[in-house]
Amino acid sequence: MKVELKTVDDIIISRSAIKDMAKEIGFGIVDQTKIATAVSELARNIVIYAGSGILNVSAVMKNDRKGIEIICEDHGPGIEDIGLAFKDGYSTSKGMGMGLPGARRLMDELDLKSEKGKGTTVMIRKWL
Repeated sequence: MKVELKTVDDIIISRSAIKDMAKEIGFGIVDQTKIATAVSELARNIVIYAGSGILNVSAVMKNDRKGIEIICEDHGPGIEDIGLAFKDGYSTSKGMGMGLPGARRLMDELDLKSEKGKGTTVMIRKWL
């Protein structure tokens, strides 16, 4: 599933669609909510900082384990200091600074690549 992000409404749509997909894979309500919350945080970062981007969502398998993988991509300004971006409370806007660190806590895996002036890609996974 591919979801384009341009507006706040797209964040709400992506959250709902990904929660539904997580349910189809077999995640319980608590994990569905964790996944949807992590996606919401990352999608909000894309809309606020990059203006637009894409979420690619898929079911994944690894060693007989099922899971969900979400790849969030944008072509925004990039993240200047990735280490600082993962600190609770750090924000380059007036936000609470919980997006990246919150997503990392809610998911089993998070990988981030960012290049100044070229954009950011964040991959998150949750396993059953």
